[in-house]
Amino acid sequence: MFRGGVGNVLLAPISEVVSRLLVQLFTTAVAAKDVLIEQSNFNELSRYLARIDPVLRELQEKNVRDTPPTRLALESLELEIKSAHELISECTNKSRISLLYNCRDVVKRLQDVTHEIGRCLSLIPIATLDISLDTRDKTVELYGLMQKVEFKAAVAEEEIIAKLDVGMREGQAGRDSAREVLLQIARAVGVPNNPASLQKELEKLKEEKEEALLRKSQAEAMQLDQILAFLSQAETLHSESDRRRSSIGAQPLPAWQPFYCPITKEVMEDPVEIASGQTVERKAIEAWFSAGHRTCPITKAELRSLDVQPNVALRNCIKDWSDRNSRLRIAATKCKLQSDVEQEKLDALKELHRFSEESSTHKAWIQEEELIPIISSLLSSSNKHHYIRRSALATLCSLAADSAIIKEEIVEAGAIQHAVRSLARDVKEGRQAVALLLELSEEPSICERIGKVQGCILLLVTMSNSGNKEAAEDAKRLLRNLSNNIQNVVQMAEANYFKPLVHLLLEGPEMTKILMASALARMGLTEQSKATIALEGAIPPLVKMMSAGKLEAKTAALGALQNLSTHPENRDPMIDAGVIPPLLQLLFSVTSVFMNLKEQAAETLANLATAGPMESLVLDSDETICQLLSLLNLVGPINQGHLLRALNGMASPAAASSVRAKMRDGSAIQLLLPFCEFSDDEVRVNAVKLLFSLSQDWAAEDLSDYFGLTYIQALVRLLGSSREDERVAAAGIISNLPETDSRMTEMLRSAEALPAIVQLLKAGGSKSFSRMVKDQLMETASRALIRFTRPADLRLQCLAAEQNTIPLLVHVLTVGSQLAKKEAALVLSQFSENSKRLSVPMSASRRFWCFTSKAQECCRVHMGQCSVKSSFCLVEAGAITPLVQVLEERESEAHEAALSALATLMKDEMWEIGSEVIAEAQGLRAIVRVLTVGTSGVKERAAWMLEMFFRVEKYRTEFGVQAQMPLIDLAQKGNLATRSLAAKCLAHLKILHNQSTYF
Repeated sequence: MFRGGVGNVLLAPISEVVSRLLVQLFTTAVAAKDVLIEQSNFNELSRYLARIDPVLRELQEKNVRDTPPTRLALESLELEIKSAHELISECTNKSRISLLYNCRDVVKRLQDVTHEIGRCLSLIPIATLDISLDTRDKTVELYGLMQKVEFKAAVAEEEIIAKLDVGMREGQAGRDSAREVLLQIARAVGVPNNPASLQKELEKLKEEKEEALLRKSQAEAMQLDQILAFLSQAETLHSESDRRRSSIGAQPLPAWQPFYCPITKEVMEDPVEIASGQTVERKAIEAWFSAGHRTCPITKAELRSLDVQPNVALRNCIKDWSDRNSRLRIAATKCKLQSDVEQEKLDALKELHRFSEESSTHKAWIQEEELIPIISSLLSSSNKHHYIRRSALATLCSLAADSAIIKEEIVEAGAIQHAVRSLARDVKEGRQAVALLLELSEEPSICERIGKVQGCILLLVTMSNSGNKEAAEDAKRLLRNLSNNIQNVVQMAEANYFKPLVHLLLEGPEMTKILMASALARMGLTEQSKATIALEGAIPPLVKMMSAGKLEAKTAALGALQNLSTHPENRDPMIDAGVIPPLLQLLFSVTSVFMNLKEQAAETLANLATAGPMESLVLDSDETICQLLSLLNLVGPINQGHLLRALNGMASPAAASSVRAKMRDGSAIQLLLPFCEFSDDEVRVNAVKLLFSLSQDWAAEDLSDYFGLTYIQALVRLLGSSREDERVAAAGIISNLPETDSRMTEMLRSAEALPAIVQLLKAGGSKSFSRMVKDQLMETASRALIRFTRPADLRLQCLAAEQNTIPLLVHVLTVGSQLAKKEAALVLSQFSENSKRLSVPMSASRRFWCFTSKAQECCRVHMGQCSVKSSFCLVEAGAITPLVQVLEERESEAHEAALSALATLMKDEMWEIGSEVIAEAQGLRAIVRVLTVGTSGVKERAAWMLEMFFRVEKYRTEFGVQAQMPLIDLAQKGNLATRSLAAKCLAHLKILHNQSTYF
């Protein structure tokens, strides 16, 4: 002890004050957690007190100097903590009913004492004490929070107080609600729901009233007396044995004669006394008077007055008699419910349903007779008893209406699980089941339990889309109630019901939005689901989160958008919502925290780019394209693959020529070529596909400057890839290289490109590929063969023919796409240009025919020995009929190429025999047909061939009339060359004379 302070009084050392404070602080914080009234508010006080503890401990450890300001602040703090402890003790020991009724006062006192503790804490001169900076900051923050905190009474408690006030005002008239209010109070303050515990609470309330009288606190005593008067009416307080004695074995009581109305001969509901002294039913006497009578309907005596007076005593007697009989009938249903006779069960359920609909008192009696568990057990009956289940569901639904206590008991009886099973049964039973679950869901605590039942939400979503309008509406309302729980919302989304999830994305708190976005990112969504989510409006809030949110929000939103971006129809909504700029921002960011998001951003951009033509001006800019290209050498293989796919999506559409030009100007070709030898499959494939896109509309001569032997060899190796799309792209690049560049052709030949292309053509006929893949293989391979079959290079043509190319091309004419047929016909026409030159004349071969095993037949067209491999003969290859069939197809882009191939059989001295061969294959009819449907080039080629055909009389006779009108049209409207050819044909047909100015 030492001397100090005012008047030199002996004071305890400051360390003792701190020690006492620590003990007081601990006991008060622990006690605050045990208060059963306003738990959330007292728990918050407990958390504040716990945060003071480390501050005091550091003061104790540092042995702070004892100064008047410090001592005053600590002693004041000690006093306020004692005040808090006294409030806690009061709220622990007093009647919980009175505490709940006075909860507003409790909350006000709690708030005041918290503010005072914060004020005392602020008086400690922490700036002058030897404590850490972190402790100082935390102390300042803590006393600031404590001085500003606002406590409010729980909403549920406010509602109970309101009901209690109404009951006390109505007095006897409110006795039906007394039991409900008492049970709600019990649940709110943690009193067990049994008569003994409830009676004990009321006894404690009586004791408090007596103590208030002793203290002469009349106002408090009067208030407690009013609460007691109202709650004591609750029939819950009857003991179990009394209740059983009153119901078991008793028979319904007959009505006394005075209970009957002399007019209606029925038991009265509202008896009134008239001037003659007779008691009658109010409605009956009012009807008698309304009819104009002024006499007593029983005695016939003239009445001096038509006034009526309620017979309260008789009405109460009738009500007591009715209530007793109702109670007895309710008790009697238990045996029926437990009977083995199904009809008895059904009758009992219908009777209980009727009682439940009549009044809340009847509901309470049904509960007290312990019938709710029995009714709930009937929900588990076998399938053949569906009518019992339906009746049980309807009865429980009626009982649950407007009664939180009964709802809880229904749930405890296991009705939720059985009701969920009923959702999947017949329509009528499902309708009753969803109605019950909807009623139960009005209680938030029950909502969570409904959502946890396996399959519940999936069945509700299914029902919400059913044809039963009432059931569907109830299911939607129930889903709305369940959507207060985040986990339920996620389950709904997994069941393809996205409205609640999208609603939370739009209007929920920030953390909830993040949770919803994260859930979307994880879901394995169908294509239809992705489209539905976009239509519901999820994309704009997700883009906003990704653009302006914190890292956690960006991550969740980007994951969701990545998931949605794989559906092509979502591409435009995402672009319209402004997703491109933030995606590019993430891709180009050098901030370390965003590095993990680059992959998702790249994949999302790739998904959008490959969904269709990109119209975003942001992506078309030179700067953006150059930045995307430059990223290729700065990121890993996964991101490289995504970026290449995105770039190809931008460059591949036919209309994207400006994008392709910008990429080529940005040195894309030089950048991409090394990727042709990359080991990572995805990177290499996407790079080759992008190279193919960039090679489509670039001058072939400029393109060849970049391809040396190394890259040519790499491309040829890719023709044998296991990836069909890679093989197609590589062949496409080769086909776009300049055909007339002999250096390029020689490099391709030395790299063994020709056999690889032929193998690609064979693969196009394989049944193991899809139609699209086969068409792509045949198109690119056929086009790539053009350089190897140019008529001027007979050596290469022979090499190609030796690879069995011609039969493969003829097969393409039968099974390929229009483009593939066009390319194949062009290659065949190049082969056929040299057939006459390569055909061995029969005059030379006949000299040695005797030395051969069998004489060779002469080719009708080429007048010599022909074969597919030696002379590339179209007749020997069986190509004439497939070429004619191409001409018979409607508006084919292969028409001109097919005509070109057939025309090679009609040149020079071969024209007459060639015409005959084509006509025998029905080619002349097809040639006449294309005069009306073909392009200008097709019509010109067809007119040239018809001019030769019509030199022969039989062809003029057979097809002249059919060709006349199309030829006249061409002679009038065609180009210069076509008009001349058409006129010559018309001259053969005697329509024009040979000296016509058309020639």
